[in-house]
Parts: sequence; structure tokens; C-alpha cells
Amino acid sequence: MYDTATGNPGALISLLNCESVALPSRNSISFLQKKLLTWFDQHGRKFPWRKDNLSNYELIIAEVLLQRTRAETVAKFYDKFIEAFPNWKSLTEAKLLDIQNFLVPIGLYRQRAHRLQNLAKEMVRRKYKLPRQRDELENIPFFGQYMANAVNLLVFKEPSPLIDVNMARVLERFFENRKLADIRYDHGLQDLAHRVVMVPQPENINWAILDFAALVCKARRPACENCPLSEQCTFIKTCG
Repeated sequence: MYDTATGNPGALISLLNCESVALPSRNSISFLQKKLLTWFDQHGRKFPWRKDNLSNYELIIAEVLLQRTRAETVAKFYDKFIEAFPNWKSLTEAKLLDIQNFLVPIGLYRQRAHRLQNLAKEMVRRKYKLPRQRDELENIPFFGQYMANAVNLLVFKEPSPLIDVNMARVLERFFENRKLADIRYDHGLQDLAHRVVMVPQPENINWAILDFAALVCKARRPACENCPLSEQCTFIKTCG
């Protein structure tokens, strides 16, 4: 579910050579925020990692498992995984095969289990403390831009976008603001995503956008007839 789009090797160079892009107005951002938060109250999905009072470990494990995997798939085994491996130390002490046995049936393979265990070892080495420095956070095994954003949002409680191909799709369809294939280097899209999640409950707006992308603004056959954003959506005006 939470997959970062990749583009060509020259994406960063292209970005440095391109002109700056004007960001959408505050009114259009406010419209999207209000509409999607209202939609989320009625249609938002319920997942075990969205409960209150979860540990940092439980929050991070969920985000790791969700990468390139449907949320509904992870939901089927998340609680059992946490029960079997309740903390970082238990993951470091587990046999790699035991971790694999949890992941393979739902399409997650050996590499994911290996990287999970490496992350656990790194967290134990750090005495379970996550760095606040952005560059250090992104250099933790299995992290990078997306996971650093997730930690800022879910652990440090700072407004930060869970920007993957799904969030990018919603934002670019509504605002028509994406310029590069690789969303990591599209400064216009990144700035826009950060502006969109600047609300009192940033977790909710993130989840609202992700759920909306999965249920309405789908990659194929989007349900534009049921879209609460249709009044101002650029995609509908262009394609409808």
C-alpha cells in the first residue's frame, strides 16, 4: 500500500533545472481538507494499527509491513504478528525462517523478513530511541523518506504526509501539480502534501487521503460519480 514511486536516475537533476511551481491556493487546500475529513468520518477504514495507545514498535512495524502491500492484506495477520513478535528484541532473537513463515503466505517474501530483522537489530543497538535529526532518521535500515515521515507523524506527533503513489494520485488529480515521475524529488508535490496535512489531527487527514485513494480515487476506474471533491477537481474537469 505505502509504495514510493521510482523514476529515472536524472529526476533530481531535472528538478534542479526546472522552474519553481506555484502552489495551489489556501482555499482549494482547505476545501480538500474539509471534504475528505467529512468523508473519512463516514467511510474511513478501521485497522488495528490505527487504534489509540499503540507502542512505537507497533506503529513502525505496521508501516514497514504496509510498504508495497494492501492494507486489507496486512490487517489479516497484523495482530498475530505482534503477538508472535511483541517487541524489537523478540524480532532480533527470532529465527529468520519463523519471520518468513508469517510473511510468505500473504505475499511478503524473504527479503522483507531479513530487512525487518535488520531494522530490529538496529533499534536494539540504539536502545529503542529514534533520532530526531531527519538525515539520521532516513539512514536507519528500511527507512528512507516515507518511513521518516511516518515516524514524524505517528511517533513524534508532527504534521507530516504519508506520501506514496496513492496520496500522490489524489493530490495530482485534484490540483494537477505533479511534475516528476519520482515523487521523492518532486518539490512541488512534496510541499503541497505537507501543506495539506497541516490540520489539528494530521493522522486523520493522512488516513482520509489514503482511504479515499483506495475506495474512490482509484488508479483504475475512479468512482468520480461519488467523489466529494468533484466540484473543484481538475481531473474531473479535464476527463469528464
